Amino acid sequence: MGSMRYGADATSNALEALVTRFGGLLRQVGRRRGLTDGEAADLCQEVRIRIWHALASGERIADAPASYVYRTAMSAALDMIRRRRARREEPLEDCRDSGNPVLAGTAVAAECEGSLEEEELAEKISRVISDLAEPRDVAVRMYLAGYNHREIAALLGWTEAKARNLLYRGLADLRVKLTAVGVGPRGAVDRH
Repeated sequence: MGSMRYGADATSNALEALVTRFGGLLRQVGRRRGLTDGEAADLCQEVRIRIWHALASGERIADAPASYVYRTAMSAALDMIRRRRARREEPLEDCRDSGNPVLAGTAVAAECEGSLEEEELAEKISRVISDLAEPRDVAVRMYLAGYNHREIAALLGWTEAKARNLLYRGLADLRVKLTAVGVGPRGAVDRH
């Protein structure tokens, strides 16, 4: 199996097998963090997405250790809890109720436009990461998911030097490629 590239179906099957194999672990993480049944289902989906983004091939996904799945689940669960708390703490403000329909419409449009721009930027970055050389893309995805080079090395069975080298070279490649497609510092998109 070593260097064989998995197709989309094999990657999907590997993800399904992984989530099935570690379903009990995912539910346990959800229960320990106080997630509802619906949130636990969302947690499984979030873990599936994060692992797909970070490991990107059926072979790597199939070989993911339990510790990696556990850390990914913990990270996803904590993010879900943070989002829940943020929704509770932030008062819901509908700018259309501000008394000025012109300003309200402008605010809604600006909010939607900002969200759309963020989605487009995220898609552009994801495409660029996919174009990186293969194991650099994995190191960069894991780094962006919150893992440092030591954790990446431990999870993927690499030496720290290999993980650090692949990560730094991958990030350098990413900067160059993002600049080439018009994405500059702080996510600013060059529209020219």
